[in-house]
Formats: sequence, C-alpha cells, structure tokens
Amino acid sequence: MNILKALYRDFFKTDASVVAPIAGSGSARRYYRLVSEAGSAIGVAGVDAYENATFIYLAEVLRRHGVSVPQIYAVSQDSMAYLQQDLGDASLFSLLNSDNASGLVRQVMELLPDFQFCPGIDNRRLYPVSVMDGRHVMWDLNYFKYCFLKPAGVSFDENGLETDFQNFTSSLLDRQPFGLMYRDCQSRNVMYHGGQLWWIDFQSARRGPVLYDLASFLWQAKAGFSTSFRHEMSEVYLERLCHHIGMDIASLRSLLPDMVLFRTLQVLGAYGLRGLTERKAHFVESIPSALSNADELQEQGVLDAYPSLKAAIKSVVALPRFHKYDSGGKLVVSVFSFSYKKGYPEDLSGNGGGFMFDCRSLHNPGRYEQYKPLTGRDAAVCEFLENRGEIQPFLQNAWALTDPAIERYISRGFSSLQIGFGCTGGRHRSVYSADATARHIEAVFGDRVIVRLEHREQDF
Repeated sequence: MNILKALYRDFFKTDASVVAPIAGSGSARRYYRLVSEAGSAIGVAGVDAYENATFIYLAEVLRRHGVSVPQIYAVSQDSMAYLQQDLGDASLFSLLNSDNASGLVRQVMELLPDFQFCPGIDNRRLYPVSVMDGRHVMWDLNYFKYCFLKPAGVSFDENGLETDFQNFTSSLLDRQPFGLMYRDCQSRNVMYHGGQLWWIDFQSARRGPVLYDLASFLWQAKAGFSTSFRHEMSEVYLERLCHHIGMDIASLRSLLPDMVLFRTLQVLGAYGLRGLTERKAHFVESIPSALSNADELQEQGVLDAYPSLKAAIKSVVALPRFHKYDSGGKLVVSVFSFSYKKGYPEDLSGNGGGFMFDCRSLHNPGRYEQYKPLTGRDAAVCEFLENRGEIQPFLQNAWALTDPAIERYISRGFSSLQIGFGCTGGRHRSVYSADATARHIEAVFGDRVIVRLEHREQDF
C-alpha cells in the first residue's frame, strides 16, 4: 500500500486523498483506486514480478500501435506494484443487458484481430509461456480432468480419455492460425470508458491459436449469448480476421467448433478448481452455463470423434446438482442426504450452504445384516427407525429450526437454502430423514417454495 501511495505521489505530484480497494475476481492480484484532485489511477499489487513485467511490456507495445489498453503511469523497482490508467467501473459484462450491447460486442469482434496481430511483440518477453503448443493443450485438458471431472464425482474411462486427449490435441493445433492469443478474452476484461472499449488483464497472452479468443469471448458461460448471436458475431470476427491472414472464411469457420470445445473444457477446469474446491461463489454459479455449452457441443456431434470424452460429458451433464432451475422467484430449498465419510455436500447456489444435521447419534440399521442392502426408503428400514422412537423427536427438533428459517427466507426474498442430513454411509438414517423433511416442507409451505431432493450417495 505504501509503495502504491509513493508511486501515485511521484506521478501526480501530490498525495492520494482516497485509497479504496477494488474487488478482484479469480486473480490473487490486489487492486486499489487512488484519487486526489490531480486525478485518479488504479494501483496494482501483484504476486509475480514476471507476470507484472509481461503486462507492462505488452501494454507499452500495444498502446504504441494504437490498441486501446491502459497507460502505465509508474512501476516499482521490483515490478511487484504499478500504477495504471483508471478506466472506470463499467466492464462490457455489466453492459450486456443494455440497449447498445450488441453494438459493443460487434466492436469487440472488429477490434480483436488488431490486438492479436499487433506487430513488434517479442515472444521471449511473454510469461509464463511464450507459445501454446501440444504440451500446454494437454495441461489444460488434464486441468479439466483433475480439477472438474474428478471433484464432480463422475466415473469415466481414464485410459480412453487420455487417448481422446492426445487425438484432440493433434487435431486442435493442426491448421489453426496463430497470433498473439489474449488467453482470457471475456467481457469482464473489456472496459467501456470515454466512449470506447479498452482491453485489460492480458498478462497471460502468448503466441497461440487466435480462434481460442473468439471461443473464449462468445462462449463465456455467464454472458449468456444465444446460439444465433454467437454465429452472427463469429462471422464479423472471421471476416475481419481474413484481412490479417491468408485463410478463407470457410476454412476458418470449420476450425472453430474444436476450439470452442477446448475452451469449454479449460473453463470447466477453472470452475472446478475455483468453485468445487475453493468454493468461490462466482465460479460455482457459472458451472451450469458452462456445462450447457458442453452439452450443446455434444449434441452437435463435435465430440463424436472422442468417445470417452463424450461419455464423460454426458455423465456430468446428467448430474442433478449441476442443473440450473428456473425458480420463478421462489425460494429453492435443497434437501440432501450424504455420508460424512465423503464430506459435506457442495453448495452450488453460491450462498454458502445452510443447515447440516448429524444423524449418527440415531441407532444404525446398517449394523444389521438384513438391513445392509436396503436404504432409508425401504419399508423394513423405515419401520426399524420409527419403532426405535428416536427419529421422530430428532426430526421435530430439526424442523423447529428449519421452519422459521424458511419462513424468513421467503419473506426476505432469498433464493436458496440448503438442508442436509448426514450419517455414516449416507444410506439409511440420512435418506429417511431427507425424504421425511422434503415431504414436511412441501406440506407446510406448499407452492411458496420449490423443494429439490437429492440423495448424494444413492442412485435414486
């Protein structure tokens, strides 16, 4: 903070009267707005001097060639902090519901090739890699496998998937036009300031297949562009791209689906790490939209050449916890059963979970051979639990907590609440409790709520 204040003082010849933090996204960099009567600037405290140096270098070269990027005002001696032009708070993402959104997106499509084919870029100055090759494609594909597929809990043919990844990598890079790949080209990284669009957060740029950026922007999960709009905007970009390279538009068009698939897998890997593992709400909320993109590609036949990958995508798309429901403004109460041995259930609403009740103090039917193959939905198990006389007061006490909470959530316009019941195996006591609770909520609150019931460890 002191270094940023000093940089501001050196550039503006006065002290900043206001230093306010700005919310970041998935990056570990910290951003601040520094303001005085002399002007405002954005201060960046990075965590990697090489990454910062790459951004500063690219900003200077791109700006010199007329590309709209922020001006760098001052840099610390160790390159760990720098001061840049303040482009305001209006990202293109925040304007996607405005009347001129389609015109702004069209401008992005027209301007993107100028960024990608800016002359004078020294690839040796790019970081962490200068060129995207087959090795880096495999990194991203395995990122999808280990950070999304595995945490999602789907079964897949790992050997077959590896073969598909190798074949996909060879096909992906085979005739792709290369340029300066933005790498994270999305509407959140385009600012609208002073009546024009500006590029930000391009520190991961590298030489690579430029269609990746087109796929990244138009298939951004949270942007919600329609299929027809994506097609229309793709044509705008491809026509402009033809002016920079010697390929015809039909050939470029044929290469796009594979790049969309690759970007979708890479994004799901990021959402898996940031959402399923690190529990960051923005990324959790984006998973259903990204899976919708993957499912659309599957239906279009883009995955037909990769059978194991296709099967894995179909399996994960079918998981109920990744379904996006239109609640019509009603409170959605998600009721779970789960096994404590496998951890608490994910909260994919992004709201941080809710009530978790421990059923393990109740007598366990699973200790008896005749009940082991059964579940809490079988009559014999239900009779066992009810005859013991323990589960009724347990549930009454649980409902004494959840019912008032549901009532308040409804009155305050909240969108979701999670109620979980866990036991040792997630098979008997928790299943019975979750089923009974779902019925209870529906009986008490009727159509004022939507109840979603999931037995995580059981295939009901």
